Amino acid sequence: MGKSKRLFLKSKRSLRRRLPPIQSGDRIDYRNMSLISRFISEQGKILSRRVNRLTLKQQRLITIAIKQARILSLLPFLNNEKRFERRESTARTTGLRTRTK
Repeated sequence: MGKSKRLFLKSKRSLRRRLPPIQSGDRIDYRNMSLISRFISEQGKILSRRVNRLTLKQQRLITIAIKQARILSLLPFLNNEKRFERRESTARTTGLRTRTK
């Protein structure tokens, strides 16, 4: 009776193995922009090893390549693109009083 209850409580996960983000033929180099850009966030930050699913050696090489590309102006240090347009608020300007003498 105890075994039958345990069988229903266990969750069945599919053990699908994920493909590695860097193939064996890929060169980690500052000139390989298509590879490097996958490991940078929208703000221009280097993503962590946990997010990238890289080995320690691969993460070090990616970090060095990104830094070299930034120094050579192939990549920006920061991505400061504004996603929203700033509207001028009329509420502030309408409440101002003008001084009359």
